[in-house]
Amino acid sequence: MLIIGSHVSFNKENQLLGSLDEALSYGANTFMFYTGAPQNTKRYEIDDNITKKALLKMKENNIEINNIIVHAPYIVNLANNKEEEKYNFSINFLKQEVKRCDSIGIKYMVLHPGSHVGLGVDIAIKNIVNGLNIILKDSETMILLETMAGKGTEVGSSFQEIKSIIDGVENKEKIGVCLDTCHINDAGYDLNKFDDVINEFDKIIGLNYLKCIHVNDSKNERGSHKDRHENIGYGTIGFNNLLNVIYHEQLDGIPKILETPYINDKAPYKEEIEMIKIRKFNDNLKKMN
Repeated sequence: MLIIGSHVSFNKENQLLGSLDEALSYGANTFMFYTGAPQNTKRYEIDDNITKKALLKMKENNIEINNIIVHAPYIVNLANNKEEEKYNFSINFLKQEVKRCDSIGIKYMVLHPGSHVGLGVDIAIKNIVNGLNIILKDSETMILLETMAGKGTEVGSSFQEIKSIIDGVENKEKIGVCLDTCHINDAGYDLNKFDDVINEFDKIIGLNYLKCIHVNDSKNERGSHKDRHENIGYGTIGFNNLLNVIYHEQLDGIPKILETPYINDKAPYKEEIEMIKIRKFNDNLKKMN
């Protein structure tokens, strides 16, 4: 079954119901959102009444709550403990984010592993593991480690680094992986040979840990470590390679989420989802007005 959607907004007034309505307008049957602005840690209270209305409407539209994804803000950093106060803030903030997910009934929260900022990968992985073991102690929500492009001092640009983090997590039932196509391309994995890539993932990490896929084309050549998303079929990965990921038999039933750039200040997700559903590239997409 194709489970396809995109990043959507989540605002104070309409919360989950507004996110759902936006996703439905795109023809999606899943979606991903931040529970507040991704670039800061300001948060407002979750309104249970709005959540109940959203959950009812999801049932009416055959959208499964367990396929909905939350993304943690990317400014928190579990990899760096140079400043103990900031490190502890990241842990405590993510504990609160997990509780917000629990209150909504969200099963999965995607997290960037973090950047070591000069500490080195080994120390960073120990810091990430320590933080995750604290955060996941009483969590109902599973944290999905996102595969990264390797920009700067990012941790998680190789399957082995992701595996090393998982190995250290005590509660294995609450840890998983989100595979980002742009990121793995920019990290050096060849999506022209996706069968080999997914088999390598399975051998090193295990497909049982793969719970979400971010489907993005890339503005950059493979191995560039730059992390710049492109619209579906307009980048160096290409439309057919991305279709191969989306419809890969080993990835059936896993939510696929688009995080592609806006075109002329307009979300392209309705058109991109339609492209994916009919498996035909839209060469007029960039002419949206």
